[in-house]
Amino acid sequence: MGFRRDGNETHFDGPALLKPGFVMNTEERLRHLGWILPPAPAAVAAYQPWVRTGSLVFTSGQLPWRDGVMAFQGRLGAELTVEQGYEAARLCALNALAQIKAATGDLERLRRLVRVEGFVHCAPGFRGHPQVLNGASDLFNAVLLDRGAHARLAVGISDMPLDAAVQIMVTAEVQD
Repeated sequence: MGFRRDGNETHFDGPALLKPGFVMNTEERLRHLGWILPPAPAAVAAYQPWVRTGSLVFTSGQLPWRDGVMAFQGRLGAELTVEQGYEAARLCALNALAQIKAATGDLERLRRLVRVEGFVHCAPGFRGHPQVLNGASDLFNAVLLDRGAHARLAVGISDMPLDAAVQIMVTAEVQD
């Protein structure tokens, strides 16, 4: 059971309510996996939420916003657990996908993720940055399949804008 890519089409192979070979686009796959693509969050200061140059889209730092509210605030290893950080990173990834959709008009124009830069707001001595940022990487890989494979940077920092638990930035290759 799972998804497979055939050119630009994605097929679901498995039991569920779908027929084998059913073609599913990225947003349908998101819904099938239990996630909803949110509206792209607005910038909170004097910057653009994304910039496109040529075939690349760069998102600004995406925070764990859910319905306009910062869903996870505090430091990993102090106020928050690795599991909560993982969920925060997943929300950041959903928001990054929303920004890519805003930049392209359609997630099917996303050729591939190139790089994910993740910043984990953490207490001194915290070393679980990779496990926290796996929340974003796992979502990208599940939703985008081969297009979700990416290089990644994981950094721990002592302070974060709006006391957010996690922040990610994405570089994506897109097509017209």
